Amino acid sequence: MLSARSPQPLDALAEDVRREHGVRVAVVPADLTRAEEVERLATEALAAFDGLDVLVNNAGISHPQHVVDVDAATWDLTMAVNLRAPALLGARVGEAMAAAGRGSIVNVSSLAGTLALAEHYAYCASKAALIMATRVLALELGPSGVRANSVSPTVVMTEMGQRVWGEEAKGAPMLARIPLGRFVEPAEVGSAVVYLASDAAAMVNGVDLRLDGGFAVA
Repeated sequence: MLSARSPQPLDALAEDVRREHGVRVAVVPADLTRAEEVERLATEALAAFDGLDVLVNNAGISHPQHVVDVDAATWDLTMAVNLRAPALLGARVGEAMAAAGRGSIVNVSSLAGTLALAEHYAYCASKAALIMATRVLALELGPSGVRANSVSPTVVMTEMGQRVWGEEAKGAPMLARIPLGRFVEPAEVGSAVVYLASDAAAMVNGVDLRLDGGFAVA
């Protein structure tokens, strides 16, 4: 089940997944800035497959601002997408998983949720809160057989990562703090998510898995 704001890229991705993996794919476009759209997404996603085994909350936004420049609109937008949407989806889908007695929720957070990052006031706050929300999901849903974990990468070379950190002057100081000397590739985040979603992580619950190349220990 795939979701994003724009249906056209989703339809193309769905076709690629069908062709490559031979699986059924449902597409439910939704605007995660709107709470009612998040609720609709949860309902339609659960209905499309008569329940879900795995929920991956990967959507996120970043609007770098100095603390003194932060405005209410940007703060609220960041919280809506990075925190409220995955929290609501975790609650709604988690309830259905608990009723089924199994499930895995994986929230994509960020190293910025545990280490402060200049010009990322709202972003850091939203990702820190998402890590804690994940722990509460793990605590409350664990007795029903549902696991909840988060993944916290440093800069990932997605389109957003390239836009914010692609310039050498901006990215070099960050790279200098990573012992492995590079940023994270999207596929590496995917591999971590697959692990946490799989039975290989059957006893992993309430964990925040850092993908930072050693940034936090440097």
